[in-house]
Amino acid sequence: MKLSFSTNAFVRYSVVKAVEKISSIGYEGVELLADIPHLYVHAMTASDIDRVKETIAWTGVKVANVNANTVRGYYGRKLWDPIFEPSLANPDPTARKWRVDYCKKSIDLAHALGSPMVSITSGRSMPEITPERSMDLLRESLKEVIEYAEGRNIRIGMEYEQGLLIEFAGELTALLAEIDSPYFGADLDLGHSHLAGEDPEAAIRSLAGKIFHVHLEDIKARKHYHLIPGLGDIDFEALLGLLARHAYDGFLTVDLYTYPFKPEEAARRAFEYLKALPLQTRG
Repeated sequence: MKLSFSTNAFVRYSVVKAVEKISSIGYEGVELLADIPHLYVHAMTASDIDRVKETIAWTGVKVANVNANTVRGYYGRKLWDPIFEPSLANPDPTARKWRVDYCKKSIDLAHALGSPMVSITSGRSMPEITPERSMDLLRESLKEVIEYAEGRNIRIGMEYEQGLLIEFAGELTALLAEIDSPYFGADLDLGHSHLAGEDPEAAIRSLAGKIFHVHLEDIKARKHYHLIPGLGDIDFEALLGLLARHAYDGFLTVDLYTYPFKPEEAARRAFEYLKALPLQTRG
């Protein structure tokens, strides 16, 4: 396992500067935010992509993931909720098509930057339609996105989260079984699993073999607020042991979007904490 850090904490910096700072701390990987103010695909130019590629090359970091979970750029504002909409399950066909197309452009971005995968979410269940109908729409959208990803050899990892249509490990496990593709798996956020009250052994075991990427953050008192590892209630030594026993050897990306005013400090403290654990994270 290798440590990575998400640029979503560095939203007060350019994506190039974020990659430079993350690399200088010692991280082997970087997760790139496919949204404003970094790599919102509808605002990028070829020269923007070239600059990111050059920075990745000279720093030597690997791109762990292109994070296409949020689309604040759709609204043209830095702060907006719901941040996951329009989603792949949105009942409005025009909005849903927009998200499908955005996923495809994110896949193209991942291919250009050497990322093995793109992460997405299901979006929320809308009150206008039943959860069952929402699931039908999600499956329909996913099949189109996954087929496109397969053609570019990019994997799609879905992240589950409380309040979304897919909010538990069991629901994602069932969806992965329905859409049986080597290009569709889990972007497992262990903080979200903790918030859901899941047994970590059971969650990791249910998704074993389909975990493409892992997000890490600490959580305190079941409050959904991402904390630097070591500041909350999560037993990271135990989690890393479970991942190792279930043969996960990919990137562990620290997800601390809650620290935009001190991202370097947060990234450094997380790195020092995780590297000091008895179970080494280096693959």
